[in-house]
Amino acid sequence: MHGLLSWILWMPVIGLVGVLLIPKGKDQIVRYFSLVNTIVTMVLSGILYMNFDNTISGIQPHLMERVPWIEQFNIFYYLGVDGLSLPMILLTSLLFFICILSSWTITKSVRAYFALFLMLQASVNGVFMSLDFFLFYVFWEVMLIPMFFLIGIWGGENKEYAAVKFFLYTFFGSILMLVGMVALYYVTSDPTTGLGSFDLIGLKGGQFRHLTVPIFGYELPFNHLFFIFMFIGFAIKVPVFPFHTWLPHAHVQAPTAVSVILAGVLLKMGTYGFLRISFPIFPESTVYFATAIAVLGLINVIYGALCAMAQNDMKKLIAYSSVSHMGFVMLGMSAMTIQGMNGAVLQMFNHGTSTAMMFLLVGILYERSHHRWIVRPDGTKGFGGLYTQLPKYTVVFIIAMFASMGLPGLSGFISEALIFIGMYKVYTTITVLAVIGLLIGAAYLLWMFKRMFYGEVIDSVKGYTDMNGREIFYMLPLCVAVILFGIYPTPVLDMMKASVGDLVRLLGSF
Repeated sequence: MHGLLSWILWMPVIGLVGVLLIPKGKDQIVRYFSLVNTIVTMVLSGILYMNFDNTISGIQPHLMERVPWIEQFNIFYYLGVDGLSLPMILLTSLLFFICILSSWTITKSVRAYFALFLMLQASVNGVFMSLDFFLFYVFWEVMLIPMFFLIGIWGGENKEYAAVKFFLYTFFGSILMLVGMVALYYVTSDPTTGLGSFDLIGLKGGQFRHLTVPIFGYELPFNHLFFIFMFIGFAIKVPVFPFHTWLPHAHVQAPTAVSVILAGVLLKMGTYGFLRISFPIFPESTVYFATAIAVLGLINVIYGALCAMAQNDMKKLIAYSSVSHMGFVMLGMSAMTIQGMNGAVLQMFNHGTSTAMMFLLVGILYERSHHRWIVRPDGTKGFGGLYTQLPKYTVVFIIAMFASMGLPGLSGFISEALIFIGMYKVYTTITVLAVIGLLIGAAYLLWMFKRMFYGEVIDSVKGYTDMNGREIFYMLPLCVAVILFGIYPTPVLDMMKASVGDLVRLLGSF
């Protein structure tokens, strides 16, 4: 299946060109063309899954693509997939298909919107497939362009502020990553040719432990310094406290589909960066800073949950809940045990489906109400008695809410349980404290549900229509995913177990 990854990567770009070639004013053709394009990408991702060998721990050799790109600097067009990247590629394909359907009601500059959306899909897939650091960095940066315009043009009242803040935060992290990437290139340079390496697979294994780098007259350990640089670059995307302040603004102002991609996929790029770059290249620094990573994860869990509890805007509440849930991923990674790391990668996938459901449900309700207030600023109720008017919507909301809460039988439970099992022996106190985050999470979600769906039916709610066929159609795959992987998570765990095992063994040797 040589070339399959390139087809998955470049299919959205073909769609982007096609969308731009469609004459102006043919908005419905643009929508259907974009939808078909994402369906083709999703089918190709399914073929990739069927050709994936769970027994291979590293990059799948029969799927790898490596072609010289900028030869004089040893830069390659180098694509590959393993158990860490495949779940993310599958999640990306599913969510972009769903988001195209949920964007059907977009009427402003339709061609530009769908073209940027397809550009975003290509850049996200590029991040998850790249095995050359330079190529990885290019896709990481390109992703900023469509996100900036999607928030800045189609967002809410303060869209420009949110877009600029998102761009500046992420760009700051990217600059630190760039410095680290350049440093790695020079320390791996061949004495005879002077050429370094951007090969992410070849850089594994802590070969920089005795290197120092002179900064401001001090000799600092190379690996610790550049681990911190990389960590901050990826932590901003996760987002890890205190680099999280861009997230609520971006989520609240972004259109629904962009919020779904932001929470479902883009936040995972940060934790994926840890697993693909920071941890394997600097394993001794990972072990050295493990407790600090665990503490930051705990702060994310508790602080994110408390912030969510204080919100009266539905979208902002779910945005802060993402900060809390990504804290669990950080905790699982910091434990460096088989169970903890498997739980972290599984949580990346499961959070992508459950939080996508929550943001889509907010968008569906917003289309009817044109507001997101649980309680308005003047103290009056924004919603009340919704379950009497929107029974189908209520059922889907309950599934999404309980999945997000981590109720047994739904996907969130399995990943969080694995994280706690993996953490307990390593960080007993932090594990016990992290359980408080779960309790607060249940509290803010149930409190939101009580205020919105129970009580007296307020007048404005009486005119709302229930979910239509299109909305049910795009929510159905996510409902199936959170229930199926809650009862039977083996397909996802089988994908990742060999690669996760490799990484845990590498970290355990330092």
